[in-house]
Amino acid sequence: MEKVTGVGGIFFRAKDPTELSKWYEANLGINIAPTDMEMVPWRTSEGVVVFAPFAADTDYYPANQQMMINFRVADMVRMLSQLRDAGVEIFNETAMEGLGKFAHIKDPEGNHVELWEPA
Repeated sequence: MEKVTGVGGIFFRAKDPTELSKWYEANLGINIAPTDMEMVPWRTSEGVVVFAPFAADTDYYPANQQMMINFRVADMVRMLSQLRDAGVEIFNETAMEGLGKFAHIKDPEGNHVELWEPA
């Protein structure tokens, strides 16, 4: 059975994402989420974790959802096959050069969850 290998990111709505990101960096040492390949991401003992306040009106995930978790996976193809076999809805499948593969699913309560296989 495929299992997630860790948390790849935590995304949540914020009134002022830029200032909130700066606060987390200054007070907790969490690097601001990279916006390009030159920026250094937050790296934990388990690897990169993207900690990203989003604008309160983001449409990256549903408006009725305050936050979304990104889970790291080792093999996206096998994970998605397993999820499809279980009847899980999969959408927004994409690959990004240098970052890896992504896909979104919904849990049984309708919460969007992002899966990520790092490059």
